[in-house]
Amino acid sequence: MLVYPSGVDVSSSALRFLTQQLRRHRRAIGSRWRRLSAGRQALLTLAHLRVGHTYAQLAAGFGVGTTTAYRYVTEAVELLAALAPSLADAVRTASVKVFVLLDGTLLPIDRIAADRPFYSGKHKKHGVNVQVIADPFGRLLWASPALPGAVHDVRAAREHGIVDALAEAGIQCWADKGYRGAGDTVSIPYWGRWETLSAGQQAVNRSHAKIRALAEQAVATLKSWRLLRKLRCSTTRITSLVQAVLTLHLTSSE
Repeated sequence: MLVYPSGVDVSSSALRFLTQQLRRHRRAIGSRWRRLSAGRQALLTLAHLRVGHTYAQLAAGFGVGTTTAYRYVTEAVELLAALAPSLADAVRTASVKVFVLLDGTLLPIDRIAADRPFYSGKHKKHGVNVQVIADPFGRLLWASPALPGAVHDVRAAREHGIVDALAEAGIQCWADKGYRGAGDTVSIPYWGRWETLSAGQQAVNRSHAKIRALAEQAVATLKSWRLLRKLRCSTTRITSLVQAVLTLHLTSSE
């Protein structure tokens, strides 16, 4: 395999943060020697998450074995995932906002047709459903654990407790028609075909669409980590990957 220098478009603050967490972890477990320093392990992990490099590519680029690359990435991802904010943390942050935006996205996975729970009829592909909460400017605040792609957005929001948590905190939420029936605190467009809506309802829907469109920025932020654009790992690991990305994003944006 040919090896060449490459760049990773991640802030240096994210690299420093992960390096510090790895150093602290190594001291805690009494790890005396590693093939890679904490800084190189952090860079290896960022290359995997941001660029989507495979373990074989990482192993060749960093001069370690494929198994070692997998172990290093898994260790770092678990550390980051443990630091991700909970829904309660996100609600506390959102409590000072005028409103929040709620949206669901499908993260594609490499699965066969037999895996029906992960097949999304809406998107016509296999994937996992991840719910995203953003502030009024479209900045990512929280991302949920992954559910099978066949789960609809409103059901996913209820299963994660998002609807109840926002309602209890009195936070108004803007969402699309996929959240119909979520409750009074979740504002959705008027239901019906465009030509059957009154002029006033059409105007409200246009205004709603402009506001809700900002949620796409939060989804785009999540998917700017290219590994999440086509996941080829076990579905049991996806939640940890999403939470790790969330931690890195929030760390970089502070």
